[in-house]
Amino acid sequence: MITRFAPSPTGLLHLGHAFSALTAWDMARAEGGVFLLRIEDIDGPRCRPEFEHAIDDDLHWLGLDWPVPVMRQSERLPAYGDALARLAEMGLTYPCSCTRADIRAALAAPQEGASGPDGPPYPGTCRGRAMASHRPGDAIRLDIARAVAVTGPVRFEESGPGRAGRQAYRPDEMVANIGDVVLARKDIATSYHLSVVVDDAAQGITQVVRGEDLFAATPLHVLLQRLLEMPTPRYHHHRLIRDETGKRLAKRDDARAIRAYREAGATVASLRAMLGL
Repeated sequence: MITRFAPSPTGLLHLGHAFSALTAWDMARAEGGVFLLRIEDIDGPRCRPEFEHAIDDDLHWLGLDWPVPVMRQSERLPAYGDALARLAEMGLTYPCSCTRADIRAALAAPQEGASGPDGPPYPGTCRGRAMASHRPGDAIRLDIARAVAVTGPVRFEESGPGRAGRQAYRPDEMVANIGDVVLARKDIATSYHLSVVVDDAAQGITQVVRGEDLFAATPLHVLLQRLLEMPTPRYHHHRLIRDETGKRLAKRDDARAIRAYREAGATVASLRAMLGL
């Protein structure tokens, strides 16, 4: 078993990160496997060296270790470009110049009520544009209908609470609920969806451990794996750690940062108990 924890160095790690990292670590250890760290640092100016140092420090304090050197997304843009080019060669991508305001206006119709991994499915305004018409500032989208015509139904194994078992999605469900997602942003030549699939394959991840908020993106990730002829790992989407009002934690909530608990005298054992581990 090979698991991974893949934070972005855009703030201090909080209790939710601790829960996810420890869950991935525990699952790997229980099977005599390997836990990997990956730094998702493609979000330009928001990523800062001090936050990456804090990630390393906090995870080691939790008792975790991992092989080095650590994979960094900022060093893997050529790999994402190769994957994007392969999908383009298959006729599955198109450029998109729509702004968020354009998309909101197009989705004003009552029938546009579904919500996919990136919000309401894209209405298809630019669908049909050839890749040759790509201009600087355009995003690149996946033509989901063409993609599922290639792969057929999408299936994967899930072990997370409340969803354990084999998951299956029909092509019509994928088209209706996911839509034509962005594979390369206007400001970055990739997206979370594309980079996470390429990186998981490159690292040989066999068990993806992440929060239940990403469950909706998993059918899309498995679809991309099949299109790119990459292996599909097993998935474990765990519960989210929330505050007393039920709101999920965010990096801006410094009071819940691992660093704050450490400075207040918490031990790893007390933190594990707090998280229900």
